[in-house]
Amino acid sequence: MSLDHILLGLLRDPATGYALKRTFSERIRHFWSAELSQIYPSLKRLERRRMLRSRIEPSPKGPNRKVYALTKEGREELLRWLRSGPSVGTERFAYLAQLYFMDAIGDLRETRAFMTELRAHLAAWLAQLESLEQELIAAHGNPESYGDAGFHRFATLRMGIHSIGSKVAWCDETLAAIERRVASRSGTEAAAGTRPREPETVAGERQVGDRSGVEAAAESHRHEPETMTGRRRTMAGEREGRS
Repeated sequence: MSLDHILLGLLRDPATGYALKRTFSERIRHFWSAELSQIYPSLKRLERRRMLRSRIEPSPKGPNRKVYALTKEGREELLRWLRSGPSVGTERFAYLAQLYFMDAIGDLRETRAFMTELRAHLAAWLAQLESLEQELIAAHGNPESYGDAGFHRFATLRMGIHSIGSKVAWCDETLAAIERRVASRSGTEAAAGTRPREPETVAGERQVGDRSGVEAAAESHRHEPETMTGRRRTMAGEREGRS
């Protein structure tokens, strides 16, 4: 499946490039997205292949606009694609690739921030799809009464609601798992940081009362026994005598 086939499907109803961009943004974003920088090159390519034709029409505001429409060759290619069977295995989710490698950062708090932001984005998208569903029902009534075109489009909308809704639920599940991991690691680090109190005999070697070991050594020297003092004096006298 390619953007070309999506454009062929959309251009069964003639439209400008800007109108197509609005359709991508507002109607089919739940299964395909495209920017103008992608849309216009595809339109030119399809026109060169004679699958589309264009005409210039006056615009309600501003300069004239180019309107694209499907040709016979374009319709044949669209039908060939539709009859080729489901195109599966083509989905790509960039945010899942990011999450897959997130351990490279080495901080679960950043994973939590990433997932929180992703959830907010998906929840807003889900709200948009649910709002669109309500608008359609309000404007056209019970979906069971829709024509074939409306039926198929509504079916894709419902799939989008289920799909994005399940992704929001997955975000909640993952965020809860992150919280459990963070709490578990915090508890482990706290336990590792608790050391048993040193025995008094060990502490006494470095400290006398509330004074440091240096202060204790100085105090010991001041109270040196007289025998040691006398010995030092004797040794000093012997050295003076020899000299």
